[in-house]
Amino acid sequence: METSQLSGSNALGATLDLARATPAVAAVNLSGLTRGQLAAALVEAGVVPAAKAKMRAGQIFRWVHFRGVTDFEQMTDVAKETRAALAGAFVLTRPEIVERQVSKDGTRKYLIRVAPGIEVEAVYIPDVGRVGALCVSSQVGCTLNCTFCHTGTQALVRNLTAAEIVAQVQVAKDDLDEWAVDGEDRKLSNIVFMGMGEPLYNLDAVADAIEIISDNEGIAISRRRITVSTSGVVPQLQALGERTQAMLAISLHATNDALRDVLVPLNRKYDIATLIEGIRNYPGISNARRVTFEYVMLKDVNDSLDEARALVQLLKGVPAKINLIPFNPWPGTQYECSDWATIERFAAILNRAGYSSPIRTPRGRDILAACGQLKSESEKVRASVRRRDAAALAQSPS
Repeated sequence: METSQLSGSNALGATLDLARATPAVAAVNLSGLTRGQLAAALVEAGVVPAAKAKMRAGQIFRWVHFRGVTDFEQMTDVAKETRAALAGAFVLTRPEIVERQVSKDGTRKYLIRVAPGIEVEAVYIPDVGRVGALCVSSQVGCTLNCTFCHTGTQALVRNLTAAEIVAQVQVAKDDLDEWAVDGEDRKLSNIVFMGMGEPLYNLDAVADAIEIISDNEGIAISRRRITVSTSGVVPQLQALGERTQAMLAISLHATNDALRDVLVPLNRKYDIATLIEGIRNYPGISNARRVTFEYVMLKDVNDSLDEARALVQLLKGVPAKINLIPFNPWPGTQYECSDWATIERFAAILNRAGYSSPIRTPRGRDILAACGQLKSESEKVRASVRRRDAAALAQSPS
């Protein structure tokens, strides 16, 4: 494992520290604006007249999101006086990378400080999708308290802005040296909203971020290669599909309400029947645009062959793919990963029923970067302690 240290470092019903939960008022970061918002901001700031705003916004957008520039002076096809006006009104700053870790399997985890005391994690996974996927976060912390998830043990601090979501992609592209490249030279082909937080509780920022990331003149990742994972915020499913056209993933993990109430407490509000009905009505769902169901394999909890058969019945008629996720341990968890033979027998039942059910290879376990292991360091756990815990887990049986 390689680690580079780049600088020093509520549950529902709890009181949030509003001084930390509210982003400080600062110059607008153009990285977080869609093309239309960018044009409007230029006019409002008096940088360009309305008649030229669309053209100028297009130029700036390409510099920021295709070439990855962070200095207005690098925008050589923009007039010098306009560049000065832009620098006076806006910023293009990247957030601080507190820590960058590289797993023995090539997975890269970034701990990113988006504001004083506010940190979030993003993970780049090579050889996923066409060439590589970036797992991004939508919130700092989480309110859902899923009992198998490390992120769920961290209280919600606040939603991320669109700029802070896009910044996670920018940080990865900086690290991969992947600006102004196309086609076969790309190292990042997929974006998955499977990091910290519940994306559908921050839909406005997530939708704007997806619009920016998918724009063909910028980062240009197809919406069909962008997946949003939700634990089941049913009332927002329709809006997610209509506003983003993103692929849908459902954090399911159980086939009956009694168990899912424990594993995914949101189920008490939107039970499985309600969730499945919402999924059936998701815009664009078809055999060509299947819903991904995520199912973490927990030893002697949800991994019986009866559960596999129940899962087949539950998803009957739903265009679906089922990702079986070997549980990734984290310090203090009560759960264990299912035996590999059990996972394979579970998968065989799903396969015989006609469902694609790949077993997700654990990636980045040694740096606590695998599915369900993310947790930011806003809680001030020392980096040395994190590395000790990660090393101990790397030595434990899979």
